Amino acid sequence: MKLFELEIKSSKKNYKVKFIDDFIRSLKLLYKKNDFIIIDKFVYDNYVVSHKEYLNSFKFIKIEASEAQKSYLRLAPIIQELIEGGFKKDNRLIAIGGGITQDVTAFIASILYRGVDWYFFPTTLLAQGDSCIGSKTSINFGEYKNQLGNFYAPREIYSDTNFLRTLNEKELTSGLGEMAHYFLVSSEEDYKRYTSEYDNARIDFGVLRDLIIRSLEIKKSYIEIDEFDLNERQVFNYGHSFGHAIESLTQYRIPHGIAVSIGMDIANFMSVNYGYLSAEKRMEIREVLKKIWTGYSLADLSIEEMKNALRKDKKNKGDLLGLILTKGPGKTFKEFKELDSKFSEWLFQYFSEEFYR
Repeated sequence: MKLFELEIKSSKKNYKVKFIDDFIRSLKLLYKKNDFIIIDKFVYDNYVVSHKEYLNSFKFIKIEASEAQKSYLRLAPIIQELIEGGFKKDNRLIAIGGGITQDVTAFIASILYRGVDWYFFPTTLLAQGDSCIGSKTSINFGEYKNQLGNFYAPREIYSDTNFLRTLNEKELTSGLGEMAHYFLVSSEEDYKRYTSEYDNARIDFGVLRDLIIRSLEIKKSYIEIDEFDLNERQVFNYGHSFGHAIESLTQYRIPHGIAVSIGMDIANFMSVNYGYLSAEKRMEIREVLKKIWTGYSLADLSIEEMKNALRKDKKNKGDLLGLILTKGPGKTFKEFKELDSKFSEWLFQYFSEEFYR
């Protein structure tokens, strides 16, 4: 397999995604004395079984990749273990896991000794196809998702799609659900490509790898002109205001990428009601989105709790909701809207009727 590299330009430091086919070999070449690995316990227990003896010669900390672990209160024991373990300013952190492991490692790297270098081996489709680039670190504050964070890019990212062979159906679907928003934001051409390749990507890792690369290329094109998420890049919150609310209100029973796919359909439904999108185009896009969320129910979701969650979204301005709406693939935009009686009525209509169409 021909290996591929993607360089991301950053005002702080440029960094690369290197597509590799031998995780352990790359790790051996990277690791230096007194570096610390922060690894997802599931990855350690299930993926690196035949390499545990070698890994045990390194310094590492295993973490549970859960939303509870992403709480700022749960970071203190990890920082304490690093300091007591002899980690110094010139040592590096190496994250091995998905988005939660990434967030935990990146945030700690950004604040420990006023900043240390870190490297990332993403092991989930969500991380490989989305979060590995962009520099964002996001930590939960109590029940509020991703309220703390900053921008702190890794030195390098090593992406091995062999990790994806260990994913279950839910994790694979969630990753494809998250990647969908890049293709819809990008253009009609990219949207059609995603739609035509979705089924094959679930069974053909060559097709999946190419979709991952394209997803990162789309994201790169935006983050290089709006690195700190102040303007153009904000369209990547498409589906996320509603998706994050669905995640938290279902106690993460609905995984992130699947919640985002529902969130995009809600955003499209709202776009129809605001007169920006035709009902026909919304239903066309819905065909692929529905493949992602099929099998999940929103029957236990409270509209009032949904509205309260939307009011706390960090993209809002005053009492106005910062919504990402669309006029179709490649025509996504941010607009502030009131959470008024019409909006409430549309929400009720979606969760009582539209979701089940």
